[in-house]
Amino acid sequence: MEEKKKLMLLAMQQSFMVNAIMKNLKDAGYEAEYMEPNVTKLSRMEEKPNIYLLYLEGADEDMGETLVFLKDYIDEKGSGVLLYIVGNPEELDIAHRIMPVEFISQEFDRPLNVKTLVKNIEHDIEKGGLLEVKNSILVVDDDATMLRTLKIWLSDKYQVYMANSGTNAIALLGKKKVDLILLDYEMPVLDGPKVLEMIRSEAAFKDTPVMFLTGKDDRESVLSVIDLKPEKYLLKSESPDKILKTIEDFFESRKGRH
Repeated sequence: MEEKKKLMLLAMQQSFMVNAIMKNLKDAGYEAEYMEPNVTKLSRMEEKPNIYLLYLEGADEDMGETLVFLKDYIDEKGSGVLLYIVGNPEELDIAHRIMPVEFISQEFDRPLNVKTLVKNIEHDIEKGGLLEVKNSILVVDDDATMLRTLKIWLSDKYQVYMANSGTNAIALLGKKKVDLILLDYEMPVLDGPKVLEMIRSEAAFKDTPVMFLTGKDDRESVLSVIDLKPEKYLLKSESPDKILKTIEDFFESRKGRH
């Protein structure tokens, strides 16, 4: 008989959605266990699972301590540990303050498509637990609804990271290499052009491809960023199919490059 894959689901309460996740995981052959975030219980486990799923809804101090515990555990064990996080953009942003993004296998936005979650975990395991199994995209936009929408559009094919400000985007890029950035133009404090200037001035990630995805369609705005060499200037008003096709064509054109 095939050995079951062990997974720990950590959530503040066993809600309807948590139960639905548990059912789908068990149907897919996982030995899934639910636990409220408790560092003492986790540390005393003799046989710790190598797959963790954190459901951040209602997260409190205990979840924060659990994130710190798992950060240290993954740092010790390395890439053999898979960590998945489910939350809204604000919850994910809080998690990023504790957990290095390179330790996170994948993130999923709420409301969650449970079948996509299970499918993506299966994909990672089939690839040998490697964290980088897809091209990665960083979406930068101060509009939480737009972040969630793009996450839904892109997650089936790409590893998606999100930043709700230019400052958070630069901080994330300092920790995580991505293959493409989708950048909003109009944002408070640091607007898109300023963020792109900062990207181009940092040796570690100055060559990262950037596409503007914005509602600003006037000629002056477009011309003002030409010297910063964005890959494309996309409009949010364009159809999802067109936006996705542009991104697919971009990655297709770069196959074989290093």
